[in-house]
Amino acid sequence: MSGLVVVGVDGSASGLAAVEVAAREAALRKAGLRVVHACVWPAMHVPMGPSPMGPPEGGLQNMVDRLMAEAVERARQAAPEVTVDQVVVTGDALTALEAQSRGAELVVVGTRGMGGFVGLLVGSTAVHLAAHGRCPVLVVREEPQADGPIVLGVDGSAAGQRAVEFAFAEAALRKAPLVALHTWTNWNAPMPAPQDASAPYANEPGALVGEEESLLSEALAGFQERYPDVTVEHRTVQGGAREELIEASRSAQLVVVGARGRGGFTGLLLGSVSQALLHHAHCPVAVVRGTGERN
Repeated sequence: MSGLVVVGVDGSASGLAAVEVAAREAALRKAGLRVVHACVWPAMHVPMGPSPMGPPEGGLQNMVDRLMAEAVERARQAAPEVTVDQVVVTGDALTALEAQSRGAELVVVGTRGMGGFVGLLVGSTAVHLAAHGRCPVLVVREEPQADGPIVLGVDGSAAGQRAVEFAFAEAALRKAPLVALHTWTNWNAPMPAPQDASAPYANEPGALVGEEESLLSEALAGFQERYPDVTVEHRTVQGGAREELIEASRSAQLVVVGARGRGGFTGLLLGSVSQALLHHAHCPVAVVRGTGERN
């Protein structure tokens, strides 16, 4: 196989939705698809076979076999041309998928799984994998808009450049337009005009807007030449990044962000913007870690 897309499954509806998205992603990349399930029971020495008192089709092993068969069949229905293999790993899901991510182009997971707590909006595996994965992680939330754009959150940080590259490549694969969205807020806006009209502004009126537009253009420089068929809309908005990206996700087929951006705290594994999108976006979200980011 020229490449590999990995998808984590656990028998939940969210996991099966992720399988369909992962199969289509593999087809776009002409890559293989690996369906992965992590099972902790063998490590706890729990019997996997059917109970002597129960039906022969019972037991944990038969349940896992049915789970994997359903996931593989769902993948083949979504993308018949894709080669699918399956792996069942003893251990926890995060460790298994993090290991699989080392040799993958993309890892796909659902937002919530069978082990998720009802009060959590997004599963812990999805959040932690977005922070720890060694390749881009696509978290499947609501069904994407089939003809919507790819929305890219741009903050101008060096760490965010890998997210920019991923978004351009994804837009080219999907033959979709790209909306590059950069936001700025009042904390760095010009101060209101003082009573004394001769007193200087903190910034010349309108100067900051131009600076932010330049920052966006610089972040995209070079990528438009590498992907000439991708139509790009530059969108600079005064507002909060989380709110603007969540709103833009309503009409998008995918939102792409970095794991941490400009102003992010080094000790945090996942930035507040990417966290918010994983919880509240209206379409799948791809989180791309920057070069040099460590666990």
